[in-house]
Amino acid sequence: MTVSADAAEIARQLADLRLEHRDLDAAIDRLGLDPQADELTVKRLKKRKLWLKDCIARLESALIPDEPA
Repeated sequence: MTVSADAAEIARQLADLRLEHRDLDAAIDRLGLDPQADELTVKRLKKRKLWLKDCIARLESALIPDEPA
């Protein structure tokens, strides 16, 4: 795999993760409005959202080229 192919794959993964992160954000917001919402479910969704944020940050840093010392 070439460098540009790697970057393209990372960009595709980033797009997928960002979409899932946005979807989770919307789901958490909807559950926040529901007084009958299960708190454990909300906690799990928030934990997954944080995990996705960390994955996104790692992939974004992988796209930054290393600078020679």
